[in-house]
Amino acid sequence: MVRTKAVALAALFVFAGCGARRGIVVGSKNFTEQVVLGEIIAQHIERTLGVRVERRLNLGGTMLAHEALVEGDIDLYPEYTGTALMAVLKQPIPAGRDSVLAKVRQEYLSRYQVSVLNPLGFDNSFAMVVRREEAEGAGLVSLSSAESYKPGWMVGIGYEFLDRADGWPALTRTYKLPLQGQPRSMDLGLLYQALEQGKVNMAAASATDGVLAGGRFMVLEDDRHAFPPYEAVICVRDGALRGEPRLRAALEALAGKIPADRMRRLNHQVDVEHRSPAEAAREFLRQ
Repeated sequence: MVRTKAVALAALFVFAGCGARRGIVVGSKNFTEQVVLGEIIAQHIERTLGVRVERRLNLGGTMLAHEALVEGDIDLYPEYTGTALMAVLKQPIPAGRDSVLAKVRQEYLSRYQVSVLNPLGFDNSFAMVVRREEAEGAGLVSLSSAESYKPGWMVGIGYEFLDRADGWPALTRTYKLPLQGQPRSMDLGLLYQALEQGKVNMAAASATDGVLAGGRFMVLEDDRHAFPPYEAVICVRDGALRGEPRLRAALEALAGKIPADRMRRLNHQVDVEHRSPAEAAREFLRQ
């Protein structure tokens, strides 16, 4: 099914581009953070190289974006190292973020002729979130310190988190958290509401969720590294790098420039303040 969708998408792109010489084509997956990153990359290329950039943002999930890249329908898109290794390459996660990045780079180059550039500066891994007031009152800063919390944790999780090897099994294997009953599965969009209402007192969220920029919630440090690294990187076709020799240096200029707190604020601007991804990207690049 995924392959069929990807082929249909590719055919649409080919048809739309017939008879016209395209510029650099930037893609993204279909959630806020990806669209914001796609806009940052696209606007940065336009500003630094003065070339035409075509945007194909909000494409879909991981495999649709990956297939579009491999088939040449887009030239680059932002990805996460853990996702690349587990979802695309179907390989286990080695220990250490450097090992994960090295493995993804090696496999993407040899299999797909795609270069994986240096990380953008943040890791969008799973994050165990609690109410800040509750954490500070109990002196909690990390998941290991949460092991001694009384009366225990009512945990809210997304539906996938329960069964994913890098989710609930990884958390409970690494930490002995005192639990009040089984974890409560719910839509991701309801996790923070459940925290606010006291239906749960810990939630499995994402490290760069925009709502975390508001200060009401706190991420407990994964000090024993239960969750694998999901460093944000740019994946770019080698053909595009050869076609525009200045492109690699332009993209590498973004490496390390987007720390986690900044990505949270960008997501907050779009999801909470209802600003457009293009506007948030422009402000980021101006600063």
